[in-house]
Amino acid sequence: MKTASIIIVIIIILIGGILFISNKEGLQNTGGEDVISDANSSFDKAPQFSLSDFGGDTVSLADSAGKVRVVNVWATWCPFCVDELPDFGRLQEEFSDEIVVIAIDRAESLEKAKGFSDELGITDSMTMLLDPKDSFYKSIGGFSMPETLFIDGDGNIRIHKRGPMEFEEMKEKVESILNG
Repeated sequence: MKTASIIIVIIIILIGGILFISNKEGLQNTGGEDVISDANSSFDKAPQFSLSDFGGDTVSLADSAGKVRVVNVWATWCPFCVDELPDFGRLQEEFSDEIVVIAIDRAESLEKAKGFSDELGITDSMTMLLDPKDSFYKSIGGFSMPETLFIDGDGNIRIHKRGPMEFEEMKEKVESILNG
């Protein structure tokens, strides 16, 4: 009987810990939902980065200050990324000079990442960056794949999307910031 009581107490402590962690403040959530800052709250600033593009040039978030930025974190092993990366290219094309779409590969070689994007036909449709240390993903508290930040012209994270999206959802999010 005493062993059963100890097991029950341990289970209650574990459940309490899980509930506590899942309710912490910040950008954390589950289930592919958005974390959206409303107009009355302060926004989290997007983490700054300087990463190499596929041509070896250094690109930073500040290079596109003043524009809406869509920063997607992807990897070749992520099946959802395969489906949505072409839509990000399409999004860049549709909004042309109004936004900058940046796709950051998670710690894969240039050959692997570029070969993959070439195969999809998207290499030249958006800014493609390599993050050999996976530092950007870590800086946004990444825990799912893909993860996408929608950043306003002032560098504020307006939407942090965890999980995959269809093109129409991407478009709606960009329009909400542009018209917002």
